[in-house]
Amino acid sequence: MRIVTAAQMKQIECNADAGGLSYLQMMENAGTAAYQIIRAHKPDAHVLAIVAGKGNNGGDGFVIARLAAQDGLAVRVVLAEGEPVTVDAKTNFHRLDGLNVTVCPIEQIDRLTDADVVIDALYGTGFHGTLRPSGAKACCFMNESGAYLAALDLPSGIHADTGAVAEGAVHADLTVTFDSYKPLHVQETSKPYCGEIVLADIGISEECHNGIG
Repeated sequence: MRIVTAAQMKQIECNADAGGLSYLQMMENAGTAAYQIIRAHKPDAHVLAIVAGKGNNGGDGFVIARLAAQDGLAVRVVLAEGEPVTVDAKTNFHRLDGLNVTVCPIEQIDRLTDADVVIDALYGTGFHGTLRPSGAKACCFMNESGAYLAALDLPSGIHADTGAVAEGAVHADLTVTFDSYKPLHVQETSKPYCGEIVLADIGISEECHNGIG
């Protein structure tokens, strides 16, 4: 089991990008792998809700939204903190144009109870401290949805390196983590919030890990 910190994961991704695997392709690979794993766990799901942040975790969620819509599922994307701000997340957000995907800001909904599967694409490894009001609201909606709850990389509201759990953090049924495990996946404080943990290959070669983790 390879466990890397958030900073080490960034270096691994940087190495991969330098080796020819672009950040955009890594996002595509991550979203595709997560979608396949989630579908394998919930093959009868018809309605997916993706709660997306404005960073690259949200970008992974947009990849899932596109693939699910192309498969004929009903898809809703909830923008928890506005439209995406990173380049690759913006690219995948715009790839939803013309697809049967409902996009709405979180301010326009008062609950999230009509989905078979809810996907936590809110915060990734960069989270630390406490949840902002918008994030707390999004996490509350996810936890109270009653749906099967799948987190991308880690449940939102948990510090990747320390395993510190913020009040209101997501309590997932499934966590799909990318390339390597992170410390929170094995910490006693945070592991119970992850549910089942599945490691997804996103195409990064072993050479990119040399000397790391």
